[in-house]
Amino acid sequence: MNHSVFRLTLPILFGYLPLGMAFGVLFATQLDYAWWIAPLMGVVIFAGAGQILAVSLLAANAGLVEVFVAMFVLNARHLFYGLSLLGQFRGAGWRKVYLIFGLTDETYSLLTSRPRGPDRAHEQTVDFRITAFNQGYWVIGCALGALLADNVAFNSTGIEFALVALFIVLTIEQLKALGDSLPVWLGAAAAGVAMIALPPAHQLIGAIAIVTAILLLHYRRIRGEQSSEGEVNRG
Repeated sequence: MNHSVFRLTLPILFGYLPLGMAFGVLFATQLDYAWWIAPLMGVVIFAGAGQILAVSLLAANAGLVEVFVAMFVLNARHLFYGLSLLGQFRGAGWRKVYLIFGLTDETYSLLTSRPRGPDRAHEQTVDFRITAFNQGYWVIGCALGALLADNVAFNSTGIEFALVALFIVLTIEQLKALGDSLPVWLGAAAAGVAMIALPPAHQLIGAIAIVTAILLLHYRRIRGEQSSEGEVNRG
């Protein structure tokens, strides 16, 4: 099973290792902390872009409260992710807490796009291992970057493209799994509206809120049509 999980998570590996190393380098060069705190943050926080934001704020002497608020706002989109997976995680037992904790953008996309069998317990075990593998890639990247920061000249210019490319791959996988391009087009339209109507700091949350509201209305309309058809058939 671990071999198949590794194959599933290969796209995440190629994205998380370089980005984790970039975080480790930034952490070791901008903050006066021991190198091992970088991978420790990956273990206890596991926030990806949130960790990079935290480094910038701490380097600017921001307080812990400011860092917490900024990271909460940046990662508030995970609230929407979690709501959509409540049914999938139901009955997972002790694994449920970790599945919720380890839910990143990339892990969410992988968990919702991969083919699933009828055995719920088995599929939840696979979900757990996918989440653990992904966090492992990130922690290893953080550790390598922090360790090498003092010995290797590291130019992180353009490294953010790895995350963009990873999102493109995962979006394509979502399209294949759903067989419906409407959510993608709605998401793109919501992003456009948010970019026009909202300041940069609130565009991501705004776009997610807009597309979530539209999809909920769309889902309610479909359920209403199905209920009407059912009543007609019973009549």
